[in-house]
Amino acid sequence: MKLKSQLLQPCFLLALRFLALVLWSVPGARALDNGLAMTPTMGWLHWERFMCNVDCQEEPDSCISEKLFMQMAELMDSDGWKDAGYKYLCIDDCWMAPKRDSKGRLQADPKRFPNGIQSLANYVHSKGLKLGIYADVGNKTCAGFPGSFGHYDIDAKTFADWGVDLLKFDGCYCDSVEHLENGYKRMSLALNRTGRSIVYSCEWPLYMWPFHEPNYTEIRQYCNHWRNFQDVYDSWQSIKSILAWTSSNQKRIVHVAGPGGWNDPDMLVIGNFGLSWDQQVTQMALWAIMAAPLLMSNDLRHISPQAKALLQNKDVIAINQDPLGKQGYRLRKEDNIEVWERPLTDLAWAVAMVNLQEIGGPRFHTISLASLGQGMACVPDCTITQLLPVKSQLGFYEWTSDLKIKINPTGTVLLRLAAN
Repeated sequence: MKLKSQLLQPCFLLALRFLALVLWSVPGARALDNGLAMTPTMGWLHWERFMCNVDCQEEPDSCISEKLFMQMAELMDSDGWKDAGYKYLCIDDCWMAPKRDSKGRLQADPKRFPNGIQSLANYVHSKGLKLGIYADVGNKTCAGFPGSFGHYDIDAKTFADWGVDLLKFDGCYCDSVEHLENGYKRMSLALNRTGRSIVYSCEWPLYMWPFHEPNYTEIRQYCNHWRNFQDVYDSWQSIKSILAWTSSNQKRIVHVAGPGGWNDPDMLVIGNFGLSWDQQVTQMALWAIMAAPLLMSNDLRHISPQAKALLQNKDVIAINQDPLGKQGYRLRKEDNIEVWERPLTDLAWAVAMVNLQEIGGPRFHTISLASLGQGMACVPDCTITQLLPVKSQLGFYEWTSDLKIKINPTGTVLLRLAAN
């Protein structure tokens, strides 16, 4: 009887593992039906690093101009960014002329973009990349340039005619919640009517939260990804606040994410000035766990080899781009240590352990493998690989094992648990 029990236990555990796979494969809410963003969008976006610098006379190398985007396109092609998956080169606010043209169309600032957006799109496409652009659902953009209210159809057609591949649609200068919601829906439909494949990046829920909880099922039907929380800054406080908001609202947002539609915690600021090395590791690891769009905002002309290697880490990108398309979540928090996990294809799991304590040195944290992945991450055993901060093979572990990990202050250890 005892022998029979021992034989049945692995079979039972494997059956549970298979059931977990089936449950994790059940699709979430219906996605925007444009066939795009089946994995999180990857690319570069100018805002956090370059903001609204329009002074090309005083700062010709950092103003918002076609020169800046052509230089970034060249580097994305030649320095391995495109090959790593970063394919969208995105313009944010402040690219426009102060007024529309005589036919009511948006136009680029003629001094900073003398050849126009279509010419820039052609150049970007010649590098095997895609071009993103920015507009606003309201009467003006956040920086005061012409908004799309009353012009949704003509703006969508203009972007399609120019060869644009992604639209970031902001939410400033709306006079009502109804205007905001209807505007986001109308632009989504207008983009689809153009017949061009244009990823639709919304800030809809960000602007809804002050009034009422957003309807994420509806948002997913119109948008490919959506911002929930305030802009990221080049600071550890900003990264912490984004992670705290995400974990405290995960029951509302995690289940909605999946192929075609993603929660967007905003840009990667790795390679800039405000984060320590451990904090950069934390952002990269947690953005991978959260299935977040990976849109860098940095200066690719002046980036350290260490930051470049982190951003191009194939193992971490593979977690972010995992085709199962399930967003991870915070499993628990105790004594300033957070454990996050994410289900992956082939019954694998990604696990991140974050040390939020900002005083003292590295800390050890022990986790029971039986507590991970709904109890299924290491059934009946698994191989564990540490991916960050440095890659190492931790070896073979049984379901009943404990794992002890050392984590630097404000740092993260990212693991991949693979079924045997």
